Amino acid sequence: MHRWEGWETARPPAASVAALVIADHDADDATAAIDAVGTRMVGRVGWAEVTQRLDTQGPLQLIALDCAGADDNTLAAALPLIDQFARDTDARLVATMADSQVDLVAANLFGPHVELLCAPSLAERVAVYALSVSQGGSHRLSDSARDIEVVRLRRLNEEIARIAETLARLSRTDSEHSPRGRIADRTMGYTAPPPATTGEAPPVAPREVRAAIRARRLRDQHFDAGLFEDPAWDILLDLFAAQLERAQVSVSSLCIAAAVAPTTALRWIAKMTDAGMLVRVPDPFDRRRAFMELSTGSSDAMRNYLGAVKRAGLPLG
Repeated sequence: MHRWEGWETARPPAASVAALVIADHDADDATAAIDAVGTRMVGRVGWAEVTQRLDTQGPLQLIALDCAGADDNTLAAALPLIDQFARDTDARLVATMADSQVDLVAANLFGPHVELLCAPSLAERVAVYALSVSQGGSHRLSDSARDIEVVRLRRLNEEIARIAETLARLSRTDSEHSPRGRIADRTMGYTAPPPATTGEAPPVAPREVRAAIRARRLRDQHFDAGLFEDPAWDILLDLFAAQLERAQVSVSSLCIAAAVAPTTALRWIAKMTDAGMLVRVPDPFDRRRAFMELSTGSSDAMRNYLGAVKRAGLPLG
């Protein structure tokens, strides 16, 4: 019986908002960020003592996990317990990690209550901690970093919603709507010329999708970094190519395919999963890893779209 079972589920007043740090070192950045957002730190506990601490810990609003330097086996055992505690007590989890720990952490912590950060700066910690605290209740923060983060995440959510809506329309059959009625350009109203033939779209070979991905990466060698960032499309292309190849894609591999910073890639993967565009599949043989796949709707949409592009004689990508 956990002590926190039966506690009041309502959020505490601002003055008593509590945060716990889990780390095997001093975690100065985590402590400084918690202080910066005006949250009360109730303590720091090492990874080996997590289970004992959670058995006697009351509800928290924020749990800051610093995974860097922790043993993989210890993390694999502790992370599911922490995740369940957070779900039961409605706490927010912010986990920081090294790039090499992405698969292990993402396999055990995933969902709208989780933020994953790879080797973050202090400013990034402050922004995400502040956002996590502000989402939990009436605690108000005026820090400019929080405001910027809120705007950025709102835009991300809007973009994910737009892409999900477009993919849902694409996955419908032609008998439901005409091609022109399914998608309308929101800017110039451009309509592509009708295809020369009718019928089902021609199949797309995995090598064609991989060629399109290579072409996209070639742009990065000739233009400033970030000019062509489009992580959602890069994620969809990589997962579709893997599906055609009957290959599995780990979270860390998908972060690389997204061609953006790992923290940004993880946020896109999480939001696209929440939107029903991607599916997370735990590795049945290794709880340190999870695989990502396209949802049925996204898979159908990619096949229809890329097939239509190929039928029209246009380059993929």
